[in-house]
Amino acid sequence: MTGHRLEVADVFHAHQNQFLQRWGHVVSDQQRKVLRDIGRCRTAALGTHLERCDRCDYETVAYDSCRNRHCPKCQSSARDRWLLKQASSLLPVPYAHVVFTMPKQLAPLALRNQRLFYNLLFRAASETLLEIAADPRHLGARLGVLAVLHTWSQNLGHHPHLHCLVPAGGLALDHSHWVRSKHNFFLPVRVLSRMFRGKLLAFLKQSYRRNELCFSGMLAALSQPHAFHSLLSSLHNKEWVVYSKPPFGGPENVLKYLARYTHRVAISNGRLLSLDNGQVRFRWRDSKHNNRSGVMRLDAVEFIRRFLVHALPAGFIKIRHFGLLANRNRRQALDLCRSHLHATAPDNSALLTAPQKSALNRSCPQCKRGTLHVVARQPADGSINSHAPLACAHFDSS
Repeated sequence: MTGHRLEVADVFHAHQNQFLQRWGHVVSDQQRKVLRDIGRCRTAALGTHLERCDRCDYETVAYDSCRNRHCPKCQSSARDRWLLKQASSLLPVPYAHVVFTMPKQLAPLALRNQRLFYNLLFRAASETLLEIAADPRHLGARLGVLAVLHTWSQNLGHHPHLHCLVPAGGLALDHSHWVRSKHNFFLPVRVLSRMFRGKLLAFLKQSYRRNELCFSGMLAALSQPHAFHSLLSSLHNKEWVVYSKPPFGGPENVLKYLARYTHRVAISNGRLLSLDNGQVRFRWRDSKHNNRSGVMRLDAVEFIRRFLVHALPAGFIKIRHFGLLANRNRRQALDLCRSHLHATAPDNSALLTAPQKSALNRSCPQCKRGTLHVVARQPADGSINSHAPLACAHFDSS
């Protein structure tokens, strides 16, 4: 594929028929949609649009994007729009990055019950953070939490975990002042781990009693009470891994962190190296060996299967806010926090990098002063749909 950087879509194009022959009987509608959308993204199959500069005569024609949230090509512009919106919620304090993971024995149950299990994962982690922070023995304050679900490991294995970004401090329980955490310490990870473990296992027991869990296929044996409770009991005796980095930086550094985690997909196109003889080679980091870099080789059909395992249920919200950042009271809570911190709301645009601003504004590459706007569309059926002016920052013609 000389002159063309390898993409996930190329693997789909070349091997989706083989994949469907082997796995089509168990592929969900949502996974089929991901397979179809990524394969068609920015190709003639989705149609084209004409972009025109509002300051000069520059015009360009580009293929339409699929805008599927699992597509490696569509996440950059979506991330930058989201970052611009979130910048106004940042506080001028250090932030902590906390990661909640669970034992691998629960991964098959999570995969079979994605919507329910992932909701319970969010609930267990958020309640753990909020309750321990509110305890006067630890912080004695009300936190704000932004949590992002990831379901993959570097080798595309199924590994559900939550990345949580939290201001290193919180609002006093009586709302009278801002409580700062220690400079190099946020909350005790062992306490976090054990409460998280207890909550998630309790939620699973509750779901089992309500007959909300599915135990089809290889999980059939777990439908029996003894087997299910035996599994949970064995996990209760294990130490679960909760990781917390020391508090770091301010708003600018927080946005860089958010950019790394919020709109990731299972694997980016930039990690792919080659597709030859039905084998995909890609870069990865081995967490079991100090994140040592290496190259992994997978059969192309297995690569597609692993990628689609991470397709989330339709409508599932993978980025959530809790505590001070919960949508229902975010503005009032942040205003009160800033009042105690003697701070004002940040300038959203000032926190974005130049490339992010350029991507959002769709700057004209010719005159450098104008902004590109979509003035006409040509759907895949060949008809012309003209409309001008039209603001469409969500399109990326690169």
